[in-house]
Amino acid sequence: MANVFTDVIPIIFARALQTLRATCALTQVINRDFENTPANTGDTVNVWIPSAAVDSDVTPTAAPQAGQDTVPKRVPVTLNRWRHSGFYLDDKNAESIAAGVYNAQIPEHIKALAQGVNSYVFSLYTGFYGLVGTPGVTPFATDTTAATQARKLLNKQLAPMDPRYIILNPDAEASALEQVKLSGFQNTGSQSAIIQGQIGQRYGMTWLMDQQVPTHPSVAMTAGAATANGVQAINAGSIDGGRTGTLSIAKATNATNLIVGDILTIAGQTQQYVVTAAVTLAVGNTTVNIAPALQVATAGGEAITLAAAHVVNLAIHRDAIAFASRPLQKTSQNTVEMMSIPDPVTGLNLRLELVRQNKQWFYDFDILYGASVARAELGVRIAG
Repeated sequence: MANVFTDVIPIIFARALQTLRATCALTQVINRDFENTPANTGDTVNVWIPSAAVDSDVTPTAAPQAGQDTVPKRVPVTLNRWRHSGFYLDDKNAESIAAGVYNAQIPEHIKALAQGVNSYVFSLYTGFYGLVGTPGVTPFATDTTAATQARKLLNKQLAPMDPRYIILNPDAEASALEQVKLSGFQNTGSQSAIIQGQIGQRYGMTWLMDQQVPTHPSVAMTAGAATANGVQAINAGSIDGGRTGTLSIAKATNATNLIVGDILTIAGQTQQYVVTAAVTLAVGNTTVNIAPALQVATAGGEAITLAAAHVVNLAIHRDAIAFASRPLQKTSQNTVEMMSIPDPVTGLNLRLELVRQNKQWFYDFDILYGASVARAELGVRIAG
């Protein structure tokens, strides 16, 4: 029987990789680390992000020209997500799979893991402060303004031109497809949008659909003005070069809560700010942690507005989020077989463990991964 179960493992893995590649759009387009060095939960790995470069005047001289310091940015990613999903096969079913008979249950376990990864990566949207569109209104229902506004904001935030992606929930994608059908949506001659339901590349971004696009549950501020509390300087409260900072808000009446991921706008400024730590705005003055740090100084009294709850469709450059998945270290458990395979398409490293339990075989997939926002300016929310 040992040979039968050894034969089953590659077949199961083949099915697993097919499932991984068929789901989870966001996970497949972000910056991923592919190293195959085994790791344990809690380990930290670095995902490299290129540093910005500048040009300079040429000055003829006998001395050698000094080179520019272009040290790539290392984004630490903690492998703090260790998830698994397993199933039992009796001897008869295992022999059937080894003989090439497909078991439809296998992809469901892989799908659960892949969707868990994708959902976790989506949860990092709370680090993005750029927002276009109208909260509560599905984008692209009447025009493609949301796409051009997202592109404009990415450009203003100095996002590299390529590769960029727009990731939509099914409602927004359906509206966008209607725009393709009605107006050609700046048609490039491809019929894939109509025939296959694939929008492809428009406005310099590849359009994808993902069923796991989340909704940000912002709660409207209670009655009573919220204003900037006095003079506050550019980069107020920042200790990291302006990546994050603080904003003091005066609330006239009625305390209100802010949650991580809320988007704030200060009257007279175009810059948007995201709340990085939950806080209650008490009646009086409250310090709120924000990103980025203040880009324009406040004079005091400027109205503060809070974006309403919204679906978080995304316009994103691949370097906005850093993701790492590593094969797990082998254990000393009573395991009959254990195999790890990295998938070059999704960047995920699955391990399959085979254990004999209660007169049947237990097949358990597990995965170790982590992710973090590497460059918040490379992501923009398209509200829905």
